[in-house]
Amino acid sequence: MNAAPHGAALRQSTLLRQEAAMPVPPVQPGPATRETQVIAIYGKGGIGKSFTLANLSYMLAQQGKRVLLIGCDPKSDTTSLLFGGRACPTIIETSTRRKLAGEAVAVGDVCFKRDGVFAMELGGPEVGRGCGGRGIIHGFELLEKLGFHEWGFDYVLLDFLGDVVCGGFGLPIARDMCQKVIVVGSNDLQSLYVANNVCSAVEYFRKLGGNVGVGGLVINKDDGTGEAQAFAEAAGIPVLASIPADDDIRRKSANYEIIGRPDGRWGPLFAGLADNVATALPHQPKPLSQDALLGLFKGEAVGRGVVLDPASDADMRGRPVERRPSLEVVYEAV
Repeated sequence: MNAAPHGAALRQSTLLRQEAAMPVPPVQPGPATRETQVIAIYGKGGIGKSFTLANLSYMLAQQGKRVLLIGCDPKSDTTSLLFGGRACPTIIETSTRRKLAGEAVAVGDVCFKRDGVFAMELGGPEVGRGCGGRGIIHGFELLEKLGFHEWGFDYVLLDFLGDVVCGGFGLPIARDMCQKVIVVGSNDLQSLYVANNVCSAVEYFRKLGGNVGVGGLVINKDDGTGEAQAFAEAAGIPVLASIPADDDIRRKSANYEIIGRPDGRWGPLFAGLADNVATALPHQPKPLSQDALLGLFKGEAVGRGVVLDPASDADMRGRPVERRPSLEVVYEAV
């Protein structure tokens, strides 16, 4: 019997024990030295997160800030507006291809820039072929290998799908990967339902010792009806900007045109949003109950006049139910 493997394992075990016995160095007091603001943006699918982020990141870059925009949505469409409709190779797709070829992934394979904005897409599995949340986790593992924690940016903006706040999609909140969350919503129940869920997730993890807060709400496609504003007030978070439901914005967005330019018609709007995002404090939100959320809308808009009518056993069977005596034996207490 060869004793060499056993001896090597014993030496490795001894080294591990010695390392574990080493005293942990004390935490050095002093001000935080990290200057990068990592901000996660959540919102219902199709509410305009990518539109908002593309123009916000562009405006921040025009203000002289170093900005990294990371798409964390399996649709991989965060950067499409920034790059004029062109698809950006995703980190997961590129990593898989390079791994099969026995090659390593370089930053230049997955990160691209335009007018001072650096951008990339994490990507995700094809439909029915894997977990999107797990894809996010895998994508961040690859980013760490590329040196994510050593990059020098003023802002890192993470575009997350807000319909789901579990697993990888809740990573920034659950693991304190960002300092604050920005929610994008509109004056409709579904988008505010998602915004309220995100606030609930933030509140939950703060109770577990987390430090992430909600910086505020961006109202997109604002038609002036006021439900999103009322939600922000009830939840205790500020409104960072109201982007109107304007036909000029709709047409330019559909044509993959950046409108967050300092010299453009919408420049002041996005300049104000950039300032508000930069200075927003991480608030501890107060999530609304379902009834309170519905109460923000008129009764005819959400069907509050509907009464819940309980179903019976006969309803479920589609026929009358014959009641039979129970065969259970009941013993009287002695």
